[in-house]
Amino acid sequence: MALKGSAIAKLLVFFALPGVFSCSAVNLSAHANMASYRLRLYHLHTGEHIDVVYRIGDRYLPERVAELDHFLRDHRTGDMKEYDLKEFDLLHDLLVKLGRPDGEIDIVCGYRTPWSNNYLREHGHGVAEHSQHMEAKAIDIRIPGVSSADVRDAALSLHRGGVGYYAQSDFVHVDVGRVRRW
Repeated sequence: MALKGSAIAKLLVFFALPGVFSCSAVNLSAHANMASYRLRLYHLHTGEHIDVVYRIGDRYLPERVAELDHFLRDHRTGDMKEYDLKEFDLLHDLLVKLGRPDGEIDIVCGYRTPWSNNYLREHGHGVAEHSQHMEAKAIDIRIPGVSSADVRDAALSLHRGGVGYYAQSDFVHVDVGRVRRW
């Protein structure tokens, strides 16, 4: 019995589709079982909010990471820099450590251009000349409902970089440079 081209195509689709669907189901199932890394941030200077899953399992999502980079831009100049991905993981893990995995973080300061950093230094804000903010490896934060002292202690316990405690200004600096405290 001879089969025409369209009959062969229908048979191929009939036999191939179950395999496609089962592979898709396996991929979706595996994807669903991977940990999602989400950040909810509020920028005190721009008034912007962001709620983004930037990583699933070990895979960073470039478009979502770019959204975070834009969100954390220098609010004085609008300039952006690609953040060290470890900084985002640090923020995520800090929220988990504090028992607030779905909490929102207030951003006091993200990336700073050398111009902004120098401006703050000249106006007596106690800013380091070679600040990790200029390398997009530091963020100054508050976590609503958590004392800055508790945020500091949790950040120190992670041993993942620098932690600065600014009690009078009520914020904590967290960076992914060398481990140190002030």
